Amino acid sequence: MTIDFTDVLIPGDWQHEFVPANGARFHVALTGPSDSSAPLVMLLHSFPQFWWAWRHQLTALGEAGYRVAAMDLRGTGASDKPPIGYDVPTRTRDAAGVIRSLGADRAIVVGHGLGGAVAWSMAALQPALTEAVAAISAPHPARMHVPLRTAMTRSALTRLAYLQLPNLPERSLTQAGLMAQILGTRPEFTWPEEVVETYTNAIRVPFAAHSALEAVRWYSRAMPSGSGRRYLSAMRTPVSVPALQIHGAQDTILRPSLADVDASALCRDLRFEMVPGAGHFLPEEAPEQVNALLLDWMGSLKRS
Repeated sequence: MTIDFTDVLIPGDWQHEFVPANGARFHVALTGPSDSSAPLVMLLHSFPQFWWAWRHQLTALGEAGYRVAAMDLRGTGASDKPPIGYDVPTRTRDAAGVIRSLGADRAIVVGHGLGGAVAWSMAALQPALTEAVAAISAPHPARMHVPLRTAMTRSALTRLAYLQLPNLPERSLTQAGLMAQILGTRPEFTWPEEVVETYTNAIRVPFAAHSALEAVRWYSRAMPSGSGRRYLSAMRTPVSVPALQIHGAQDTILRPSLADVDASALCRDLRFEMVPGAGHFLPEEAPEQVNALLLDWMGSLKRS
């Protein structure tokens, strides 16, 4: 069976739109009021997922009166898959362009995993467009006190090393076995077969596997270089907007005990929440808890 980007335009309580930004075309799933004056919430997914990872949040936040956009980040889902641009600074420019294309002056940016790193980076690199930041299963990327290798568990570091290999991970990702292994970091949570199949099909979209891995590989390639050092220097700017950080107490990828160290040092207005009995993929493992925390926090934000 041939898979293309139309296969990830999954129907539901949302509309699919394509918008131009930063020289590319991006897919977003939209829900909530069509009035552009409603607060915009931008949802940024992690690896190896796409916009559909936010299906539970799209419905809940939309019903609460927010205009919600779950974006397929560069190289994933139904968005364009150019050969370059998988660094975090470029991805923040992508998200900023999508916010503008949706007719908003700024947005509450919510990210999970690698999408959480982009969300944190929006506060430093795109401050004019960032109203507030929520990072789920995503420590602040400044690395002032906790290097990445210290923050990650041993099993996660082993998996990260495998993903750096050329070609082999791309081929393996299109098989349900590896996808199930990456998602199934916590044995206590069983992923439905149809969910694993949906993610496997999405990564089979032409160029999606390679593009998704390029976003992962950027962290290992760039950090020793000048561009990586410049990025980390920019990320040490204090976060002036309100921030929410949510972490799973049983996260087997990022150590829960170290999750909030850098954020606590940099954020002037930080709320940190640990979700008991949940792992790394919180939006799907614990959707009700995540929805409740997001809605309570967003309801407390003061708007001009």
